[in-house]
Amino acid sequence: MFGYIIPNYDELKVRELKEYRRYYCGLCKCLKERYGLKGQISLTYDMTFLGLLLSSLYEEDAVKGECRCVAHPTTRHEYITTKYLYYAADMNILLMYYKCMDDWNDDHNIVKAGYAALIKRVGKKAACKYPDKAGNIADGLRKLSDAEKNRNLNVDYVSGIFGGICAEIFACKKDEWYDCLRQLGFYIGKFIYLLDAYEDLEKDLSDGCYNPYLEMHHEQNFDDRVKNILLMMMSEAGKKFERLPILENVDILKNIIYSGVWCRYEILLKQKSSTKNK
Repeated sequence: MFGYIIPNYDELKVRELKEYRRYYCGLCKCLKERYGLKGQISLTYDMTFLGLLLSSLYEEDAVKGECRCVAHPTTRHEYITTKYLYYAADMNILLMYYKCMDDWNDDHNIVKAGYAALIKRVGKKAACKYPDKAGNIADGLRKLSDAEKNRNLNVDYVSGIFGGICAEIFACKKDEWYDCLRQLGFYIGKFIYLLDAYEDLEKDLSDGCYNPYLEMHHEQNFDDRVKNILLMMMSEAGKKFERLPILENVDILKNIIYSGVWCRYEILLKQKSSTKNK
């Protein structure tokens, strides 16, 4: 359910791409510093977006440097770290830990259980640092699990639960931008959940698994309806984003919100079209 909030690399300028990579590598470094290799494994584009967004909104002083890493052992590469990238690293661990635990409770996924066990100590470390957020994330995932077990096909309701989880993560502190960030996170979270479900639909139908679109997918204009729902989610997210007084990295953030989030969707449409034409 991760990896949808990405840039459209083809539309980024060279300097913008370099800057985005500095933040991506910075999040990786933050994860390593706080949680070791176990934390680095959880690195996601979605939390890179969050770290970039918050760092740009609050114009946090950045620490810049160069380093080598497991992924690039032979060459040094630039990175940026800020306190909001460390916050994104903490949220990354919390979300991954509770999601893996939830997957184990739901379907006894051995891989997820193994990873949850691997990051159990660091997951608890992050939870102790943010007890309220950890509790709300865990409660949200339990509520989502119950809805899925009960095969709740109210698309707006189930996606709204995950939206609430992301709202909790996006609002890092209670200030004048708290409500706006919560709303931005809410609609981005709904978009992630709905696009992930759309991508998994064929597999879920084949395996007899839950999917919120089980009732809708028989409709004649199903694909168009899904597209319209996704457009509404990102339209609302865009409205909330435009209310934030962001000047730094604004073109990168706009690239992600207005273009990058649709990259996986476009790939999915091509795959569906290719399958139908066989």
